[in-house]
Amino acid sequence: MGQSGVILLDTHVLIWLISDFERLSAPAKREIQKARKMGEGLAISSISMLEVASLSRKNRIELGMSLEGFLQSLEESFTVLPITSRACARTVEFPADYPRDPADRIIGATALVDGLTLITADRNILASQAVRTVW
Repeated sequence: MGQSGVILLDTHVLIWLISDFERLSAPAKREIQKARKMGEGLAISSISMLEVASLSRKNRIELGMSLEGFLQSLEESFTVLPITSRACARTVEFPADYPRDPADRIIGATALVDGLTLITADRNILASQAVRTVW
């Protein structure tokens, strides 16, 4: 399938992009700026929206607006990729060293089936080399 030029953001990268840009690595910043400049865009998995809701509920992130309003702004600012049957099937094919967290697996599998590069700082995802990544 492959969406040329579109890059997928891991949930923590999404949060840092919005609230703590300096935490992003130089290569991550370059890829994000390149995707924006080329008009190709930045994508997130729909499961990242669930993770944001959970982090907000646990008071681990401050949204500055209602949760629903924040999630709507994400929908307007990013391409939100659905959880597909292909991605779900791919989640069980990761190597043993890939994180077991269901959200990490959905995000990684979405990158694989859609032919996207994943921007992530997750050491375990990076070390597994199961997904094309930038950090």
